[in-house]
Amino acid sequence: MDSTDGVVAAPFQETRAPGIDTGAVAALHDRVLGPEFKSLPAAAWGRTVREFLSTTPYLDDFATPVLAIERAALDRNLAVMAEWSAGAGARLAPHGKTTMSPQLWSEQLAAGAWGITLATAWQAQVARSFGVSRILLANALVDPAGLRWVAGESRRDPGFELVCWADSVTTVEWMQRHLPADARIPVLVELGGSPGRTGARTVEEALTVAAAVRNSPRLVLAGVGGYEAALAHDRSAGSVTAVRGYLRDMVRLHRALSDRYERPAIVTAGGSAYPDLVVEELSAIADGQGTHGVPATVVLRSGCYLIHDDGFYAGISPLSAPRAGRGLRPAMHAWARVVSRPESGLALLDAGKRDVPFDQGLPVPQRFSGSAEVPPGSHVSALNDQHAFLRLPEGGDVPVGSVVRLGLSHPCTAFDKWRLIPVIDDADAARPRVVDLLHTYF
Repeated sequence: MDSTDGVVAAPFQETRAPGIDTGAVAALHDRVLGPEFKSLPAAAWGRTVREFLSTTPYLDDFATPVLAIERAALDRNLAVMAEWSAGAGARLAPHGKTTMSPQLWSEQLAAGAWGITLATAWQAQVARSFGVSRILLANALVDPAGLRWVAGESRRDPGFELVCWADSVTTVEWMQRHLPADARIPVLVELGGSPGRTGARTVEEALTVAAAVRNSPRLVLAGVGGYEAALAHDRSAGSVTAVRGYLRDMVRLHRALSDRYERPAIVTAGGSAYPDLVVEELSAIADGQGTHGVPATVVLRSGCYLIHDDGFYAGISPLSAPRAGRGLRPAMHAWARVVSRPESGLALLDAGKRDVPFDQGLPVPQRFSGSAEVPPGSHVSALNDQHAFLRLPEGGDVPVGSVVRLGLSHPCTAFDKWRLIPVIDDADAARPRVVDLLHTYF
């Protein structure tokens, strides 16, 4: 057990590091490429990833639209978050559903991540197929097939650790009904809030859920979980107050349960929006060896830090550069081509809702054809399935065939549109070189 800045860190089950099958991850470079991968050049078809990369491809060899990830920004973000979370005294279990990329999960685990967070049993099955040994399922697990799979996988491999959530007595009863008699599944009591998403709405309700978990021979009470970003979406005073109040209720719930745990507890909150508030408020459980009970591992589930963005997270994250000095940088951009100029002041691009995220803000034009600056006032006003409406100021011009680099918002709904994503050396270069390809599983 170690302690940093007041938060007592304790292992989930053991002190061993979480694992991933690095051989299975490396084997992704032996996959044969074909036209099923969007925007991949025909010259790559029939070659393995390794063979294609040996030809020194450039991003302009790919068709548009194309999403690309910058290697330098990835490396920076990986190091920034690892250093920050260690300094804050918290463990990091990055939310793997953001990228669904085993290659990136492997890098996050190698950088010291405590485990990988996922949202569904199917996502956990993908992770297990790559040997991920410690999974935090930030969701209730009530699907009978998923419950049977977790029980069977735990029986098959005693080194496999998966913990899920429950937010009602009904959930507990359902799990009890559908798990085999020899199952022992760790469960966190989920605390929610109103307005919010899932989770028991009060500490008192959560204590009732905890009692039901304790009374189940198939479940183990393992701690407390929650998601503070469901209660706020900005850094206004009211939002910060709401988030802090919720996190303090999580601490209160954990303390009320401290004499009921059968093992060192997990207290986990999530997010890339308020990680600073999480560690500030959850550090209050540092007296786990004293009057308030057992040691607790504080686990952050931030998922978007690795990719970051030019939109929502750039505006709200306390770790965003330049706000945080050597902070997070956007690692993802899209490149789209002008396919039509039907009227003055309007250009149609070949990237739409099937290619780029739009739920947390529309793409932002950043540069035209290499390094040309975007005329002030240029903006994307709408997206169709396969088109973006680029509005240009009076006198602004971007001819048909020009390529526009777009800044994006929200990595979670960017990666899910691509099964193969090129990694480039420098997003600011006139001609970025492709240095890797990321496989995703959505």
